[in-house]
Amino acid sequence: MRFLLTEEQRAFARSLDALLAAADTPSLVRSWSAGDTTAGRALWSRIAEAGVFALAVPEEFEGVGPLPVELGVAFVELGRHAVPGPLVETVLAAALLSGRPEPAGRLLPQLASGKALATVGAPYALDADTADLVLALRDGQVWRAPGARNIRPSLDPARRLATPLPGGELLSPVIPPEAVLWARLATAAQALGVGLALLDRTVAHVGQRVQFGVPTGSFQAVKHRLADARTALEFARPLLFGAALSMTPADVAAAKVAACEAAYATARTALQLHGAIGYTAEYDLSLWLTKARALRTAWGGPAECRAVVLGAPR
Repeated sequence: MRFLLTEEQRAFARSLDALLAAADTPSLVRSWSAGDTTAGRALWSRIAEAGVFALAVPEEFEGVGPLPVELGVAFVELGRHAVPGPLVETVLAAALLSGRPEPAGRLLPQLASGKALATVGAPYALDADTADLVLALRDGQVWRAPGARNIRPSLDPARRLATPLPGGELLSPVIPPEAVLWARLATAAQALGVGLALLDRTVAHVGQRVQFGVPTGSFQAVKHRLADARTALEFARPLLFGAALSMTPADVAAAKVAACEAAYATARTALQLHGAIGYTAEYDLSLWLTKARALRTAWGGPAECRAVVLGAPR
């Protein structure tokens, strides 16, 4: 099994990093949280042009995939830059529809090209008020809901939740069991990126903040906290890409636990080492702090994923 990314995959990551760094995502996230998704939709189109969503769509439906390793590479970068929107849910929608030729031929090209955003309600749908395609998982079936209601805030201000409306179009009489693997893999990769961003910002902060005449980053206790965070994140990375290669339920669940717990622990370290400023919504760190916590419970919390790992056949 190869755990190192190829030069082509690393170049893909660098190109996404450059694209997203130029987009000023912190400002974009705040606009998205306030209900103005214009800039976010524009960035979504550029991400799609880079081929990110096509990675989850089979070639016969105008995609280039499914390519889980490359998708993991892309979602690490999306997490590092805190890109808002139903990113994971669009990947999940592609997985739910790929085995059904009629709706797939009609809907997947729109997802691959970025012309449509999809979300999935099980039971709550993320950003359903913005998504063009709202899928509802009901009674073991996949439905295209006619809309959503009861929009409510999430602990991450950039993630609004809603309940899909009843009725609509039946797209699949069964829920493909492997579809959730794609959601968990993308969530794990996004969480790893969030954790890396939190660590980078915290290292920069403690290198500049001075107490007793020296940078706080020179204190042994601070170094240990940062080293623990780095170790946890780097341990999660091979699990993520190993899971992308195997795409087995146990491997993907293990990757999600490792990446999300590492990101959550890094968020707690970042919050402590930033002091009171870390709590303020006006400070950019908060954009990653809240996302780390939200991703931890998305598409299978730690207990559920650990149960999958322990219950997997050997």
